[in-house]
Amino acid sequence: MKHIIVVGAGAAGLMAATIAAREGAKVTLLEKMNMVGKKMGITGKGRCNITNDAPIADFIAKTPGNGKFLMSAYQQFDNRDLLELLHSWKLETKVERGGRVFPASDSALDVRNMFMRVFKGYGGILHLNEAVKQIIVRDGIVKGVITDQETYYGDAVILATGGLSYPLTGSTGDGYKMAKDIGHTITDLRPSLVPIETKEPWVKDLMGLSLRNVELSVVAKEKVQAKQFGEMMFTHFGITGPIVLSLSHTVGKLLKKKNMGSIQLLINLKPALTVEQLDQRVQRDFITYSKKQLVNGLKDLLPQRLIPVIIELAGLAPDKFINQISREERMQLVYILQHMPLTFKQMRPIAEAIVTAGGISVKEFVPKTMESKLVKGLYATGEVLDVDAFTGGYNLQAAFATAYVAAQHAVYGDKK
Repeated sequence: MKHIIVVGAGAAGLMAATIAAREGAKVTLLEKMNMVGKKMGITGKGRCNITNDAPIADFIAKTPGNGKFLMSAYQQFDNRDLLELLHSWKLETKVERGGRVFPASDSALDVRNMFMRVFKGYGGILHLNEAVKQIIVRDGIVKGVITDQETYYGDAVILATGGLSYPLTGSTGDGYKMAKDIGHTITDLRPSLVPIETKEPWVKDLMGLSLRNVELSVVAKEKVQAKQFGEMMFTHFGITGPIVLSLSHTVGKLLKKKNMGSIQLLINLKPALTVEQLDQRVQRDFITYSKKQLVNGLKDLLPQRLIPVIIELAGLAPDKFINQISREERMQLVYILQHMPLTFKQMRPIAEAIVTAGGISVKEFVPKTMESKLVKGLYATGEVLDVDAFTGGYNLQAAFATAYVAAQHAVYGDKK
């Protein structure tokens, strides 16, 4: 019986440990926090966005951080395989808008409880409140780990310590140091899927306002670098929400380039309409409210709190009567409705990021097995690797797939 040591009991660690135990290995799961799956518990606003219902090709496309590295893992364990496995473990799921898959109960706790029930049912051993400090390597072969309490010897070590985001959940970058200490390369670490701070003071006035079905573009060097359609929200510091988080990956990459100049964000509040269609829509409202002041004539078009901001950005007088507004002024309004400008200030701290971009270099791992090319018997899974995806269940699928593959190969070696 092989002894597999799994470091970290997040999504990847729980999957790796449970699969290794299912395959008959003795498994020791080490977690420095007082409970398992803490970060998994806050994904999908506490509901746990397990995966997505999209074709696997979409998963690669939605993983800007080394998505191609995951192709072999997905061939062995894709989203269909994951759901089949979870259903066999008695977890009921449902599919929501955008193909996002959640537990039917809307509770991340049910996912954690499922893993613990199945893991312990297979005879797995869990140690909470025990931090791994070092991976033991002799002659290029992994031999075990040293924790703050004990030394464990084993046939394989699966590293599943997560990234640097949400440190209160235990993701404090420990795995990067352990991997670096035994010769692995750590690529530049930066926040991915993180809110964005903007320079405009008026965002504070819109704090808490959500916008749906809008398009957000990232503009640098007078060129649209990327854009996303969907939901976003204003905060006291700037903007957040699904499309903001997805675009933050692009912004992070732009910041690493030289001479990019200032970065601007443009909100198209009416992306479904052409300029001509939007102008006609505005004209209809202007006819309806022709005897009202401009500030009182846009209530059918915009959320109330957004109206004064849009009028100011368009350079118009809020108290001007609509029947006195010129065509030129109306077209200024139409333009701003589709080009509402924000100036990028900075990313929120990496501690607030949903995912860490960067990590242990994937060039040093075998995609088919997740085993290190430098240290025999060492495997890495999930966010500790230099792999990151957009929101929508893609990151958890990556964690589960790499963990499944690592566990299978840690138990069976080259036979699998």
